[in-house]
Amino acid sequence: MTAVFALATSLLWGLADFGGGLLTRRIPALTVVVVSQTVAAAVLGTLVMATGGWSEAGPQLWFAVAAGVVGPAAMLCFYRALALGPMGVVSPLGSVGVAVPVGVGLLIGERPGLLQVAGIAVAVAGVVLAGGPQLRGAPVQRQAIVLTLVAAFGFGAVMALIAEASSTLTGLFLALFVQRVANVVVGGAALYVSVRRGAPALPEGGGWRLIRSSLLALAFVGLADVAANGMYSLAAQRGPVTVAAVLASLYPVITSLAARGFLKERLRAVQAAGAGLALFGTLLLAAG
Repeated sequence: MTAVFALATSLLWGLADFGGGLLTRRIPALTVVVVSQTVAAAVLGTLVMATGGWSEAGPQLWFAVAAGVVGPAAMLCFYRALALGPMGVVSPLGSVGVAVPVGVGLLIGERPGLLQVAGIAVAVAGVVLAGGPQLRGAPVQRQAIVLTLVAAFGFGAVMALIAEASSTLTGLFLALFVQRVANVVVGGAALYVSVRRGAPALPEGGGWRLIRSSLLALAFVGLADVAANGMYSLAAQRGPVTVAAVLASLYPVITSLAARGFLKERLRAVQAAGAGLALFGTLLLAAG
């Protein structure tokens, strides 16, 4: 079940990143973060009330608060990077954040077998190659790479934190709700500061009309991200964190394939080879 939950995580994160990247080309990134996470918080609040999740409150929720503080900064950096460069360049570099939860797993005593170590190495290499990263080019490309690496560390930290925030399903709903509320508070504060400095909160030429017309897409991004966090937490609780983290980090492959299918971004030979390596690494991890 660890592999199933982790692969579902990668699918959901990949689609959320694709949707978020498209939205930030029309709507300010901070606005995308705040609106999408507000929708997610409202849905999760309803789930918590319906399942009695409040009874699971405890000190472990501080991990969810920390994840909620780190998450918006990581998402903002990532969305800005996606708006600056092709998704196939930015998305795979975000996978280097897997080093954070993998490192945590090793520190708590996990020791993957030889086959799993090989699978981790092959899968991570495949994810990076799947986007055909271009490390040389215009200043915009270099800026996108720096933003992506900052976001990657943040994403990895969120993965490690949310895995510690609950031990039951109802507790997971509560932890995810707390995380989203923190996301909205931090993101909203950042949006306020940004507006005070002269940056627009609403898209130029569309305003609230464009926000309303994009509400379903914004809701999808927020809810897919929530579901991915939940799936990852379940995966990390049911198996080795090192394996769960690597399989969950395959999401850039999904983003690249979505960009190919919907935006007609052509896959280079190195991208196709990378997707194949990622699949092979997944098989090695499952076999191990």
